[in-house]
Amino acid sequence: MKFTIEIKENITNIIRRCGYHLAKGKGNELVFARRLGGAKYPQFHLYIEKADGKYFLNLHLDQKKPSYPGVRAHSAEYGGEIIAEEAKRIKKIVNQFFNS
Repeated sequence: MKFTIEIKENITNIIRRCGYHLAKGKGNELVFARRLGGAKYPQFHLYIEKADGKYFLNLHLDQKKPSYPGVRAHSAEYGGEIIAEEAKRIKKIVNQFFNS
């Protein structure tokens, strides 16, 4: 699920406030993850890019790790109620703490 937020704060601090940790990044993109339990999976993945003063977020839920070594393909959800609720939760935290 893709959505946009406009903030003037440090995006890393904001996303950490949402319960995510910095996973990796490449080029202009930051990647964060948030586990749903004690195990590594399932976990939300959040990809963030900045352009024109806006942050573009791309959220999905990894259900399990990749099945084959060296292959990035995995079982993931890119839409649906769980993803929409997580996007709504992120927006609520951003508005509550950083846009008031």
